[in-house]
Amino acid sequence: MNRGKGSGTGPFRATVKGVAAAAACLLLLSCSRPATPDASQRRIVAPENWGDRQETRAQVADHWLATLGSTGLTQLVETALENNQTLQQQALAVEIRKEQLVRAGSALWPSLDLALKRSRSRAVSAPAASDAASVDLNLTYELDIWGKLSADARRANRLLLAEQASYAQARQDLVARVANAWLTVLQADRLLRLFQQRVDNARENQAIIESGYRRGLNSALDVYLVRNELNSQISRVRDQESVKVAALRALERLLGQYPDGRLAVSAGWPVLTEDIPLGMPSDLITRKAGLVASWNRLLAQDAALAFAHKQRFPSLNLTASAGDRGNELDDLLKGSPFAWSLLGSLTTPLFNAGRLRAGEAAAALEVKQAEQAYLDDLYGAFEAVENALTRDDSLRQRYQAMVKAQENAIIAATLSFEQYQKGLVNYTTVLEAQNRSFEAQTTVIQLRKQRIANRVDLHLALGGDFDAAPRTDESTAAEQDVTDKDL
Repeated sequence: MNRGKGSGTGPFRATVKGVAAAAACLLLLSCSRPATPDASQRRIVAPENWGDRQETRAQVADHWLATLGSTGLTQLVETALENNQTLQQQALAVEIRKEQLVRAGSALWPSLDLALKRSRSRAVSAPAASDAASVDLNLTYELDIWGKLSADARRANRLLLAEQASYAQARQDLVARVANAWLTVLQADRLLRLFQQRVDNARENQAIIESGYRRGLNSALDVYLVRNELNSQISRVRDQESVKVAALRALERLLGQYPDGRLAVSAGWPVLTEDIPLGMPSDLITRKAGLVASWNRLLAQDAALAFAHKQRFPSLNLTASAGDRGNELDDLLKGSPFAWSLLGSLTTPLFNAGRLRAGEAAAALEVKQAEQAYLDDLYGAFEAVENALTRDDSLRQRYQAMVKAQENAIIAATLSFEQYQKGLVNYTTVLEAQNRSFEAQTTVIQLRKQRIANRVDLHLALGGDFDAAPRTDESTAAEQDVTDKDL
C-alpha cells in the first residue's frame, strides 16, 4: 500500500480502461444468452361460470363467519387466532422472510468494514522481535451492471409476498377448521342427547313390558328383547360420550389449549337461509390467498433463474481502503499521513466444470416445476369450489328428504308401540320401527352438520374472508409499488 498524496492515480486510470475494454468484449459474449422467461406473460383461461350456474357474477361475500350467527364461535375463533401454535409458526416464517429480504437488498449497497490489527514477529536471524499495528477502513462495492443482485432481491421480495399470502391463507384455514370442529362438537352433543333419549325410551318400554309379563300379557321373549335393547343403547351412549370428548379435545388443540376435553360449548345450529354469491371463476385467481402465494413462488423462481443466468456474467467490483500503520497501537491516528488505495476489478468465470451452466439449467427446470405446481394449485382450487357446490345441492336435497323421513318414522314408531300394546303386532316390529325412527333422527343431525360444514368449506374455497373488510385493487397495487420501490 502506497503512502502520499495522489499515490496510485496513474495505475488506477490504466486499470479502469482495461476493465472497460474487457467488459465491452465480455458483454457481447455473455448477452448472447436468451433472456429469462417472464412469468407475468403467462395467461390462465378460466370458465365464465361455476358449473351450470348462470348468475354467478355477484361479488363473493366477506364476513362469512358472522352469517353463522354464533357469538360463542366468534370467541373461539379469536382465541385460536391468538394462541394456535401452527399459526404462530407461520407468522414467524413471515418475519424470517422479511429479514432475508433485508439481507438480499443489502447486496445492492456498499459494504464498509473497520479492521484493527496488532502483530509481533521475529525472523530467525533477527536480534529482536518487531511489532506492527494497523487500522484500515475498507469499502467494497459490486456494481450491479447486469441486474444480478436486483434479481436476487426480487426473488427475496416475491418469497416474502408468498409467505405473507400463505399466512393469510393459514388464517382462513384455521378459522374454517375451528368452525368445523365446533360443528363436530355440536353434532356429538346432539347425538349424545338422542342416544340418551333412546335409553330413556328403552327403560320406559322395559317397565311396560315387564309389567305386562307379570300379568301374563307379554311373553318372556319380549322381556329379553327390551332388555337387550336397553343394554345396547347404554353402550352406545358410553361410546358417544367418548366421541364428544375427543371432538372437544380436537377443538381445544386448535385453540392452542391443553386438550382436557372440558371446554364448555353450548349453541344452537346455524340456520342456512339462502345461497351465497359465488363470483366468477376468474376472481378466484386474485381472491384466494393460497393461489396468490403459489403465483409469487413462481415469480420468485423466475427471478432465481435470472440470477443463475447472470452468475455467468462478469462481475465488476470496486474496493477502496484507507488506513494507518505503526509499531504500536498508540502510534496510530497521531497525525501521520494515511495510506489509501482504490481498486477496480473485473472477474469472469472461464472454467468451472459446468457448475454455473448446470445451475442455470436446474433453475430453468425449477421454473417449469413451479409452473406446474401453480397450475395444480389453481385447478385444485377450481375443483374444491365445484365439489363444494355439488355437495351443497346434494346435501340440501338429502336433508329435505330425511326431514320428511324422520317425521314419518317417528309417527310409525309411536303407532307400532300402540299396536303392540293392543296385541296387533309383535315386539320385533316395534324395535324395527323405533330403530328406523332413531336412525332417521341420527341422519338428520349428521346431514345438518354436513350442510353447514360444507357451506364453511365453500366460503373457504371461494376465497371469502371470514371477517376482514375487502381490499380494493388500488390499495393492493399501491402496496405492491411501495414494495418494489424499496428494492
